[in-house]
Amino acid sequence: MDFRTDLALEKCEILPEMTADGVQSEVSEYGGVRLTKIKITNKHGEKKIGKPQGTYITAEIPPLTKYSVCDEELIDLLGSQLSSLLPGEGTVLTIGLGNEEITPDALGPDSCSVILATRHISGELAKSVGLGNLRPCAVISPGVLGQTGVESAEIIKGLVDFINPSAVIVIDALAARRLSRLGCTFQMADSGIVPGSGVNNARSAINKETLGVPVISIGVPTVVDALTLVNDITGNSKSSYPYLEENMIITSREIDLVIGRASKLVGMTINKALQPHISVDEMLMLLE
Repeated sequence: MDFRTDLALEKCEILPEMTADGVQSEVSEYGGVRLTKIKITNKHGEKKIGKPQGTYITAEIPPLTKYSVCDEELIDLLGSQLSSLLPGEGTVLTIGLGNEEITPDALGPDSCSVILATRHISGELAKSVGLGNLRPCAVISPGVLGQTGVESAEIIKGLVDFINPSAVIVIDALAARRLSRLGCTFQMADSGIVPGSGVNNARSAINKETLGVPVISIGVPTVVDALTLVNDITGNSKSSYPYLEENMIITSREIDLVIGRASKLVGMTINKALQPHISVDEMLMLLE
């Protein structure tokens, strides 16, 4: 494969068919949202797609620059898809990866501010204020190695060992193959994540093998690798453009708006998956 992307859907696009040995694909439509569920079931599928075995759910949504992210039907849809990847009960540790000082990389930290942390709220207290039974959720943004001197995977491992969650949700900005994917694609996967892999800065893997619990990744593409974009548009090899730097990336001029709305959508999706009995309007009131 001569392009860089974090999206399983884009990896599948180069196959002669959406289904190959070790790769299963199912497409459905829900009110203008196209859902593609891709399952990589064996080592052959891993090699074909270049992604670990697991389930990858991609929602192609209207552009976030033009669309209200508080649409209850959209949040219900994404929340139900996320629920299908999570264990039915137990504490969920939610991690927002990325550098909040770099806008295209701020999806994880910004999403954390929209997620309702409930691990510290007792069941009796929740009932007394009319919230019913809240599923325990812990939320943290660990920063990046350059800020803390500690790998995110090391921080997360320490938290997992201490609070013993039933699952970990990791939020991170993604890289896409095409500019048209930015701000209108939403991916969830149960295979974990290798932070920074889409922009050629791979860090330690965060997955079930390294943490001992299921790891669900959620992301929205915010950047495109420059050489990948040129190759996609022209069909020429990367060697045809020696003046382009290997690590150059491209983002949208509306990236501030995209990050603001994408982080709200990600946060509300997680809230809905963990607290399905609370409506979107009620959740927004609790977060004020």
